[in-house]
Amino acid sequence: MSGTILTTASVLICPHGGSVQAITSNVQVLAAGAPVLRSSDTFVVAGCPFVIGVKPSPCLTVQWIVADVRGQAAGGATLSQSSVGLCLNDLQAPQGVAVIVSTPPGVTTRPRTRGTSISSCARCS
Repeated sequence: MSGTILTTASVLICPHGGSVQAITSNVQVLAAGAPVLRSSDTFVVAGCPFVIGVKPSPCLTVQWIVADVRGQAAGGATLSQSSVGLCLNDLQAPQGVAVIVSTPPGVTTRPRTRGTSISSCARCS
């Protein structure tokens, strides 16, 4: 897959409006000055108001089920706007797909032939 790459500057929310915070250990590969996100990173949801009946069931984490197969950063598959992440509650039940609100402009992945797959990579410039 290809598309605009996700970084720590990207804005993501759960389908109910809770904010998603990415926690990455990647400090090696930057795009537009921000660390590139990988499917192996931790994604925590805060402020999800979702309720089933009368019981709160907020989204708590995001698990990525579709990542950039050819895009790699610091040993993990990169994420882009075409990636799919499921928002999970405390029982690990899916509650919808994460919404990618915005990404840094002009930072895209492309099918890799040699070297990095990030076209605006700080290490590649």
